[in-house]
Amino acid sequence: MTEFMDILPEVKAALADNRAVVALESTIISHGMPYPENLACAGECETVIRESGATPATIAVIDGRIKIGLAKEQLERFAKLKDTIKCSRRDLAFVIASGKDGAATVSATMIMAEKAGIRFFATGGVGGVHRGAESTMDISADLTELSKTDVCVISAGIKSILDIERTLEYLETLGVPVVAYGQDGFPAFYTRESGCKAPLRLDTPLEIAKLMSVKWKLGLKGGAIIGNPIPKEFSMPKEDIDTAIDAALKKASALGIGGKEITPFLLDAVRDITRGRSLEANMHLVKNNARLAAEIAVAYAAER
Repeated sequence: MTEFMDILPEVKAALADNRAVVALESTIISHGMPYPENLACAGECETVIRESGATPATIAVIDGRIKIGLAKEQLERFAKLKDTIKCSRRDLAFVIASGKDGAATVSATMIMAEKAGIRFFATGGVGGVHRGAESTMDISADLTELSKTDVCVISAGIKSILDIERTLEYLETLGVPVVAYGQDGFPAFYTRESGCKAPLRLDTPLEIAKLMSVKWKLGLKGGAIIGNPIPKEFSMPKEDIDTAIDAALKKASALGIGGKEITPFLLDAVRDITRGRSLEANMHLVKNNARLAAEIAVAYAAER
């Protein structure tokens, strides 16, 4: 993949020195938040990672070239563009071959991060089994990627708009470790509790770093999901977010929206219904995940 890849000098130097690097996805910028909040959040996440002792590497495809780390003007470009292709594993070769721009989802970011030698990745929420998947078969490619790509994903859990219980069952089938950070319950993106018990609990970045080190030394392919609950002061009441999600799902159904368009549509709809409270929560949880990811990456680098 290096034939198609450009690594930002700051990131390349950190990788060469075996220092901690944290990947960030670009779909949050292009499809997850409106401008200018998306640009502000992207910049703040990179700052949080640096302050925690690691190097940030926002990952995207620009003009058919994989970019491991984005310069300031490239971040701004992604924040303002309206027609960027949402790029998962399925889309990656097409976007590169056709010289287009691609905003990397969790699955595509994992692929490109692994090829660059980056082991840890901070995002907002991971995709999963969509509600009603028993009839639509709509299951995110993020889950199968987690079973085969050696990148640990730090998120605020599974997106609340999804079927979290079924997603956890599917991850068990795939053999993906699922860890709640600092609590027994698995978080649900906008809220600290989903009502589902996490399969595993770890309480420090070092414990997580050791888990991943042993997993990969054993030759067990794939990553893990670290569910990092949103800080208490920014957590939304569960009944409020559940009501907003139900209303957004009904709207999506009435408009016939599905496939790769469903997640950004639902996030936008929930933001409108909650009058921006969900966007504020989203921005805070992403930064919280970036901080934890950096702490884990630093601990992992020290262990090595």
